[in-house]
Parts: sequence; C-alpha cells; structure tokens
Amino acid sequence: MGYRIAVVGATGNVGREMLNILADREFPADEVVALASRKSLGQECGYGEKTLKAQDLDRFDFTGFDIALFAIGSEATKKYAPKAAKAGCVVIDNSSLYRYDSDVPLIVPEVNADAVMGYAKKNIIANPNCSTAQMVVALKPLHDRATIRRVVVSTYQSVSGAGKAAMDELWNQTKGMYVPGQEVEPKHFPKQIAFNVIPHIDVFMEDGATKEEWKMVAETKKIVDPKIRVHATCVRVPVFVGHAEAINIEFEEELDEEEAREILRKAPGILVVDKREAGGYVTPVDCVGDYATYVSRIRTDPTQDNTLSLWCVSDNLRKGAALNAVQIAELLGRRVLKKG
Repeated sequence: MGYRIAVVGATGNVGREMLNILADREFPADEVVALASRKSLGQECGYGEKTLKAQDLDRFDFTGFDIALFAIGSEATKKYAPKAAKAGCVVIDNSSLYRYDSDVPLIVPEVNADAVMGYAKKNIIANPNCSTAQMVVALKPLHDRATIRRVVVSTYQSVSGAGKAAMDELWNQTKGMYVPGQEVEPKHFPKQIAFNVIPHIDVFMEDGATKEEWKMVAETKKIVDPKIRVHATCVRVPVFVGHAEAINIEFEEELDEEEAREILRKAPGILVVDKREAGGYVTPVDCVGDYATYVSRIRTDPTQDNTLSLWCVSDNLRKGAALNAVQIAELLGRRVLKKG
C-alpha cells in the first residue's frame, strides 16, 4: 500500500517540480492530487506519464491523505496548513511561515534527518530557504570533522527564486534592450535585473541586513549548530535557474583543502567538480535539472588560520525547494509512516 499525496500550489514553478520529482524518484504513491487556488482550477499539471487537473484547494478535504507538499506563500499556508495538519495529513511546507517555530523541525535530510521526529508537535515540517539548503549540505560534513566557527557567504541567486513574474521580467527586459522603444521598467525588482546584479533580496531590516540574509543566519544555526556565526550578502543575478554561493569557512581545528575535498566527495548529496583549469568548475547553467549540490574551487584562505573557501552551486527549484521537500517525504516514510 502506498501513500496519498497532495501537492498544494501545483501550478507554480515549485509545485510543478514537486510533481516531476515525485514521478522521477518513483515515490510510492497510490494517489497524487494537484491543488491550487480557484483561479487555476482545471489547469493541467504533468505527473510522470499522467496529466493531473488542478483541484480547488479551498474546498479540498485532506482527511485520509498522508502527506501534503505545500508550495504556496506564507499567507495562504497560514490558512490551509493547519487544516491539513488537523485532518491528520503531515504538511511539508516550502514557505518561511514555520521555519523559525521551535515546535516545527526545519529539515535538510542530508544534514539533520533525526530532527524529523519533531514533526508530531504540529504535524508540520518546514523546508529551508533555497540559499540555506544548498549551503548547509556542504557545511555539515566539514563541521563534523573540524567544527565550523564562522561562515561568510556571498550568494548569486537566480530570478526563479522570486517566482514566475520575476523570470518574465528578466526575459522581457533582456528582449527590450535590443528593441528601441520596447524597454521594460522594473516592476518586480527595485532595479533593472537584465545585465545587472541587485544586492537586495527580501526587505531591509534595522541592522542593514536584508531578510534573506537574516534567514541564512537563523536557518544555518537551527539546522547545523547554533554556535556557528554566519554573515551573508545575498545578491540577485540575471540567471533564470540555479543559485551559486562563494563561501568562506573558518574552523576551530586545522583542515587542509585536500582532506576537505575528500570529505565532500564522500558526503551525501554532493558532487565535487574541482579542476584547476578553465571550465573545471560548475556554474548555474550546468546544474539545472540535477539533484546534486555541486562544490568547486576548494582552496585555502591564506589570510586567516584554519580557513577554506569554496564555490557551491545547485538548482534552486530542486534542492532549494521541490527536491528537498520530496526528500523529507521519503525520510518521513522511512522513519515514521512506513507504507509502500
């Protein structure tokens, strides 16, 4: 007997990826339903060789369903997630609503799988921010070996992390640059995104950090270790899919680059591509559609004792969102629900 799965927000970028990944990974599901808002009612969504039609989330009864993968904003999640959880359906939520709730586990399966058992307090599990998810996959095996003291990270985040409207804005602005009189003014972003980079993701906070930067700090502490100090600068770049990060890591113990490279090669979810030659590294274009978190350019920082730098790349719609949610569902199945 398999699971009954609901994908909430199935017509959006992340929801569609969730359906694709459930099919690709042959998740043991007897039934999968696609749910969306009333305006998307009846839209078709691919699920392997099947086509699902989006059902009305507002009228849906979650009773009898095992897992609901949520890919809608925090406001809608606030309304519907408690209903699903109360009906006995475990919610795996991709929004930021529950990430900092002490009664809700924040899970990256390669990093803190044991924390999944905390789901029972609210019947909800949180999926981390896309930029955090890939970073902690790389940090955890190194932390286990040499204990991370401090992380300084600069991100290069694709527009898909901001949704379909953001992707459309990049596309339309890029086209408009070549057609006089058809220039597109910024609407989704505060400045032009085409042929530009914007050091501003989410809202600004009182200390000068943006909320995206704060998320990376808070989530790394919750997922990996509250003692790790993190400083982030998050930048939106004119790339459609794939986040990249330049990460500088200070350790309590000595760890040379060769050992770090071997540790990462053996770590779950990571592929190391690190040749010191032109093209011997992974870029966002290379990682699109892949499940792995890629690590390249591992090297010693000579300006600080016990410090390494590395380059980390991943498909943000997959590991940063949909894939991680499905991996949590797989983990939940193995550890708790045990069907299929």
